[in-house]
Amino acid sequence: MGINNDKPDRWKLDIAKSVDFYNDWFLRSAPQVFKETRLKTSNQVEQVLKWTDNLTRLNPEVFQQYPSILPVLRMATCPPIARDRLMGLAGVPRNLVKSMEEDKRLPPRMRSTQLQENLEKISEVILELIDSDIFVWLDRGDEGKTEEVHRAATIIADRLCGSEANPILRNAQEKRQLTSIQRWLQERDYTFNENAGGRKFNELSPGTFVFHFNVPVHQTGRDREIKMPIDVVIMPLAAKSGDFPLLIEAKSAGDFTNTNKRKKEEATKVSQLRSTYGSSICFILFLSGYFDSGYLGYTAAEHMDWVWEHRVNDLAEFGL
Repeated sequence: MGINNDKPDRWKLDIAKSVDFYNDWFLRSAPQVFKETRLKTSNQVEQVLKWTDNLTRLNPEVFQQYPSILPVLRMATCPPIARDRLMGLAGVPRNLVKSMEEDKRLPPRMRSTQLQENLEKISEVILELIDSDIFVWLDRGDEGKTEEVHRAATIIADRLCGSEANPILRNAQEKRQLTSIQRWLQERDYTFNENAGGRKFNELSPGTFVFHFNVPVHQTGRDREIKMPIDVVIMPLAAKSGDFPLLIEAKSAGDFTNTNKRKKEEATKVSQLRSTYGSSICFILFLSGYFDSGYLGYTAAEHMDWVWEHRVNDLAEFGL
């Protein structure tokens, strides 16, 4: 017997309440989250400007010393350019740009002569496209006044945050959801396990829980094991030796379209979990926001259940 997946008569009301819950959070919290991120990003941009003498010193040597500056420089051009566009314009290898932006370092195996040539190409593209309407001092030939530099840093921070708006909000939503689960559990004498890294997911002590834990599963169609990231793993207080913990995937959405595009992801996860550990493993969703009856119907058909964030007490129905 299910908790929510077998009660379609109350789906419509829950969908409406979930949308209201999300919209209320967004109106109250999203602007502040974005402002805080923009302030932090603005400080990072000002640091990049300091390293480059306010963009008057852009050369391979600067990139070698500070490879992480590339995302800021892409937003400093007119028009701002995407990562792939920079690769095409400069004619540089993908692994170079990827390493600089994601790993904050230069690719260790690239020959020094090749590295020098590619960094020179990147420098030339950035300098050719630099937005002189923002960095007004470049046409004057000086390093800019303090207020001009601060203004430019704020504008570039806005561009960076605009390009990353959805990830910023997703991170804030996930933090809110995990906090909601943690508060509910700790009110019922559960303990957050900070040192579970070396243990298997089904070896957690009763009454403990962890966040962002990797569970090994057999990959469908392949003879190999992969690590599946699970947002929340909870071992019930009454668990006995050999019992599986409850696995939770936190999902929050600001529109109906994207949830339906991604609804097969959870079905794939639960299929791999069941094929590895059997039908007794329990994997549920923790939903907040825009999840319509089409999404819920598909989820129910895959024999998955869920708890709404606005009805967090339903977690008790899963033996917690």
